[in-house]
Amino acid sequence: MNAPLHDAPENQPRTHPGTSPHAHPDNRLRPHPDNPLPTPADNQLYDYSPIVERAPIRWPGGARVAFYVGLNIEHYRIDRPSTSTFAGTAGLTPDPLNYGWRDYGPRVGFWRLLKALDRHGLRASALLNSEAGEHYPQIIEAGRARDWAWLAHGKNNSTFQADMEPEEERAYLVEMLDSLEKTTGRRPRGWMGPALTETFRTPELLAELGLDYVLDWTNDDQPYRLNVPGMLSVPYSVELNDIGLFVSKGLTGPDFVRVVKDQLDQLHEDAADGGRVMSLALHPFVIGQPFRHKYLDEALEYVTNHPGVWLTTSDDIAAHYAGPTEGAEGAQGAEVA
Repeated sequence: MNAPLHDAPENQPRTHPGTSPHAHPDNRLRPHPDNPLPTPADNQLYDYSPIVERAPIRWPGGARVAFYVGLNIEHYRIDRPSTSTFAGTAGLTPDPLNYGWRDYGPRVGFWRLLKALDRHGLRASALLNSEAGEHYPQIIEAGRARDWAWLAHGKNNSTFQADMEPEEERAYLVEMLDSLEKTTGRRPRGWMGPALTETFRTPELLAELGLDYVLDWTNDDQPYRLNVPGMLSVPYSVELNDIGLFVSKGLTGPDFVRVVKDQLDQLHEDAADGGRVMSLALHPFVIGQPFRHKYLDEALEYVTNHPGVWLTTSDDIAAHYAGPTEGAEGAQGAEVA
């Protein structure tokens, strides 16, 4: 195919990287016209905190870097446009080209990726759409057998967490969380919105429903407290992310390995004055392609054998940071490479 894989990301509205710009209006739940949501001019969710002025974070075993795999396990609606490899058909219903590309993930790519995680002894932090839990029970069974962390990731990845009235959003979240608890056997502790979307009220509602942290605000190398009681932000990355690297930027497998190594080496150096977090965001329909598998294996080999790395989950990072002395105590079952 001679057409470009995607429109230039800097020209696209905010959405999941690689999604056609024509898709966005249909992917949002609209507000009631008589009661629009507030849009504060200044960010009230968290305060500015330069990393050079913070107390040091200490990870278990003296590790410098806490590493986790953010494994996106997603379900896409066939009647809505979403993350696309070819914008030319993204607005069609059905869209076999892009829907089939995404659907490769749960059918094939996930199972190839699973072998790599097992080979390197890594537990995933599974970012799970509740509809994925309902549609792909074999995937849930595989994750439960490996004691994965399960994070809420909305109902599906074709509907963004945006523009909802408070009670509508609360009901939506309760239904999603109940479904996730039923399928995984565990109430999620963390959240990442579909395409990292939230309303202004999402963190507060999540806290009221018993969650501890969000991944949506990708602005730091350390966890930090939000201005919502009991709620943290844990680092996630849209840069060290297979969709951004392979689909948006067109990097190769060897490029991917180099980026992972460079990210870890730099964070390890930075962590001389306090622990850092490194997330590796993966999507089975992207990294699970056959020609990319060996490069994932090579990257994970480097990470899991790197000195001073705590191989963990986002749940354990949040729990450790929120501990009695905020990042100073050890965690049970910590593994340091």
